[in-house]
Amino acid sequence: MSGPVLLVIAHGSRDPRHAATVHALVERVGSLRPGLRVETGFLDFNVPSVHGVLESLAAEGVRDVVALPLLLTRAFHAKADIPAVLREAPARLRIRQADVLGPSPLLLSALERRLYEAGLTPADKSSTGVVLASAGSTDPEAIAVIADIAREWWHTGWCAVRPAFASASLPRTEDAVQELRALGCERVAVAPYVLAPGFLPDRIARGAAGADVLADVLGPAPEVARVLLERYDGARRPALTALGA
Repeated sequence: MSGPVLLVIAHGSRDPRHAATVHALVERVGSLRPGLRVETGFLDFNVPSVHGVLESLAAEGVRDVVALPLLLTRAFHAKADIPAVLREAPARLRIRQADVLGPSPLLLSALERRLYEAGLTPADKSSTGVVLASAGSTDPEAIAVIADIAREWWHTGWCAVRPAFASASLPRTEDAVQELRALGCERVAVAPYVLAPGFLPDRIARGAAGADVLADVLGPAPEVARVLLERYDGARRPALTALGA
């Protein structure tokens, strides 16, 4: 299968679980689309670096790359860090930056998958309050997106859904858990809206101590892998249209 190389750009972390989860997700993406070349680069802490991967691709003679930020919202990394790194790429490369992963109905499906894996059932929805716990951001656009997702998810039948943030914004996970208790929800579940384990997801887990259910991170859920492919296809579509495809 021909097409641009997909370069998945992850943040990176000192926590080894982060890179392992990213690689598992990338492997699932590859399994869903055999023949697509998928590479992984990290902004910090892990190797290979994004710059190193781009240099290697250029040295191989690759021309077209879709750079996909492994991010759930359009915050600072998507708006500033990643474009800055891509501007330093070898001139022979044609690079298109794909959209971030969220929001997407598939990610809501992945969140529910993780909650059901943690012990809930669809029959529990109307009596369960959910904390949508994200990493947090100083970017108001990113914060507003999380609030919108919480409202949308609530309309699918949960008792209530409240956003929470591990850093930079309020409320914290533990405060949202208490709010849902006070609201009268029979049980409270925390759904981490994060892709991989690390420092902030661990903070979310600590904040979930008063909840009845704590779901796992999104990780290599099949729905997440499908979103990656959707974003890849969306980024390469203008080029296909220009070629008359």
